[in-house]
Amino acid sequence: MAAPPYIAVCGPAVADDHEAAWAVEVGRWIAEAGAVLVCGGLGGVMDAAAGGAAVAGGTSIGILPGDGRAPASPHLTVAIPTGMGEARNALVVRAADAVIAISGEFGTLSEIALALKMGKPVIGLGTWELSKRGHPDDAIIRADSPQDAVARALAAAGEA
Repeated sequence: MAAPPYIAVCGPAVADDHEAAWAVEVGRWIAEAGAVLVCGGLGGVMDAAAGGAAVAGGTSIGILPGDGRAPASPHLTVAIPTGMGEARNALVVRAADAVIAISGEFGTLSEIALALKMGKPVIGLGTWELSKRGHPDDAIIRADSPQDAVARALAAAGEA
């Protein structure tokens, strides 16, 4: 039996209603596909995605920046404190077969960059646009909806 794919979900720690709704759907679709959700384990998009996975009976792993589990999303299946601060972003993307970036701030941008540097596919849902020397860079695979983002991540994970 093949191991399930691990899909990282990253986005802002303080999410607006639209971002949170997208994250809940992404988490649910990941769980329904039998994949494992990996995230930074705190609030905002991370909490909403873990909540969506929990509702669908899925597994979610939170890789936390601090030394304890207390601040972790209550929806996580597993919470791993690292004591690494933002450097834990490298662990989040390293653990994943593909990354879904929902909107995001600079922490999300760091996860996108780390994932691309590691050769991990990144699927963007309303997230950063990249350019190099003034020319658009299409390294981020664009998705139109949460369902599309998960379908693209699962397909890309199979190729990773």
